[in-house]
Amino acid sequence: MPSLIDMRRRIRAVKSTQQITKAMKMVAASKLRRAQERVIATRPFGKVARHVLASIAARVDPAIHPLLANRPSGRTGPTMVIAITADRGLCGSFNTNVIKAVSAFLADHPGRPVSLGLVGRKGRDFLGKRGLPVRFEYVNLPKIVHFAEGEAIAKPALEDFIAGRVDSVYLIYNEFKSVIQQRVVVEQLLPLRPADFAPEEGDALVDYIYEPSPERILELLLNQLVVAQILRALIESNAAFFAAQMTAMDAATRNSTDMIDSLTLYMNKLRQAAITREIIEVVSGAQAL
Repeated sequence: MPSLIDMRRRIRAVKSTQQITKAMKMVAASKLRRAQERVIATRPFGKVARHVLASIAARVDPAIHPLLANRPSGRTGPTMVIAITADRGLCGSFNTNVIKAVSAFLADHPGRPVSLGLVGRKGRDFLGKRGLPVRFEYVNLPKIVHFAEGEAIAKPALEDFIAGRVDSVYLIYNEFKSVIQQRVVVEQLLPLRPADFAPEEGDALVDYIYEPSPERILELLLNQLVVAQILRALIESNAAFFAAQMTAMDAATRNSTDMIDSLTLYMNKLRQAAITREIIEVVSGAQAL
């Protein structure tokens, strides 16, 4: 049976942990607000960019650019999977869900040559030790991701696809839905399918005057679209990480409160038992005299 000193030490340790989790929750909440603002600001840009590209792609031959070419071996040929995780933990199942999605993708495509692009330390540490070829690693992302990070991640994917070393590229990441909900997304990044540029129902396909030509503009914009998609995934994943961390730290804080109450009750029982035992000893001694 633990002594009263041991119980007091344990309660102090739990209280110290509770202070840490409470502070981490507040920090994650403040960062989440800014990350959520960036997500909301990024989504309209992606929608408008797709509408512009819909207009251009409808006026050129898909075979004019390699990023639009739908290769016959696209579903069975070599592919690249870019998995976006976090550099840190203490965020519930945030990183585990991405790792499980990558494992499920590999299980659904047995025998298919797959190379990995690992973004984030947690994904690198786990998936990098599974014997699969790793095309690139990108860790220690800044707190606020910029276009340069998207370009650095997109560069090897574009190079391998254009050179024919892979027939498709997939993105796996956590999409920010709400503070309490994050959804794992598996989406095809390359090749860019014409359906990706189709306008939504009710939207008119606007015509433009192109200078110098639709083909030249498409050549410049397609690479930027790939980078923008990766940047959007990074921003979504960043916001989803802070939401998951805030939720996990809130649950840890509440659990520590329950543990402190339970330990305090147990300590009081021990104290009461010790006092009762001392009273019995005093009374027994008095009766003996």
